[in-house]
Amino acid sequence: MANFENTSSPTPFGIYDSETEFISDADNIVTFVKRKLGDDILSVELTKKQIWGNFEEATLEYSSILNQYQAKSQLVNFLGYATGSMTGSEEKFIRENLEFLGRFAEPYAMEAGIGGSYNSLSGSIQLEIGRQDYNIYTELSGANGLLFDDTKGKIKIEEVFHYNPQAAYRFFDTTSAINYLNNEFSFESFTPETVFYILPVYEDILRGGQLDLSNRVRRSNYSYKINGTNFRIYPLPTTETKLFLRVRQYPDPLSPSYTDATVHGVSNMSNLPFGNVKYNRINSIGRQWIRSYTLAISMEQLGYIRSKFGSIPVPNAEVSLNGSDLISNGRTDRDGLKEKLREMLESMTYDKLMETQSTRSELIQKQLKYIPIPNGKAIFYG
Repeated sequence: MANFENTSSPTPFGIYDSETEFISDADNIVTFVKRKLGDDILSVELTKKQIWGNFEEATLEYSSILNQYQAKSQLVNFLGYATGSMTGSEEKFIRENLEFLGRFAEPYAMEAGIGGSYNSLSGSIQLEIGRQDYNIYTELSGANGLLFDDTKGKIKIEEVFHYNPQAAYRFFDTTSAINYLNNEFSFESFTPETVFYILPVYEDILRGGQLDLSNRVRRSNYSYKINGTNFRIYPLPTTETKLFLRVRQYPDPLSPSYTDATVHGVSNMSNLPFGNVKYNRINSIGRQWIRSYTLAISMEQLGYIRSKFGSIPVPNAEVSLNGSDLISNGRTDRDGLKEKLREMLESMTYDKLMETQSTRSELIQKQLKYIPIPNGKAIFYG
């Protein structure tokens, strides 16, 4: 009889046909399945190729379920990476990274004006004497003409440079009458009656920001109001000058202001380029599951075959076939094996392992409390 190695196209996909240990187990699995299904008593209507195909399917199913839970543990570290360069990563214990968290933090950094994926733009509106209302979208211009690009969505104003010139920062003596005169005459960088204190640097920074905001809000008579696309400034302009603004446009999220190859990288489990687990690297635990799963789907397959014939006539009687029972039992065994494997892998995701280790550490600490310490000496466990 022909064996696996000498058979042309023994499995439908041929994924494991070149692996030595798969070849070695293929003939044994035929014997295993047929004997479990009662071949020594009643002929099992399954060919070798059918059983080998089931053997390949069982191995692929094991690989698929394993990869799903590996992806559950590691997907966050692979997001953005090239989709065609990680075959073999499914069996590696990779290093963690914070790219995922950094990417989620970018919009908040962008709103704070300290980073992000989109450039801020500076532009100006030409003010006219006696005119208060201006259209942001049609009158805001940059160095190369109109700043607004209607293909990139709406404009968001981040800052309007419309306030009195900044007065002197009064870091040390906030009540000096001279400093009030400095404010009125816009003297800069002049702090008389200075008394030096040993203060942390951050206090100077906070006070500088506080005084800057105070000057803008309490002392300035300059203001503005945004209503839709209309921009109204106060007070009424008395000179023709330029009003400068810092704005941002939000274009297509797939096209940030810089070239970002990660946009086209791994985005979810469907394009995570995990390959099939090599059969030669599957341990005894996995191989026993594969044998049992092969038996289950072979039993179901045999049931479908026997269901085509309700009974077989024999001299003076009929032999009823158990096709429906085989289908039911095979399906139950198959689903049970998958459920048990998933339950086991669920308890072994990286998050669950961390929880287990944390619980173990707490229990160890509780046990150590009851260890006697002789002569009042401390014992260090490390």
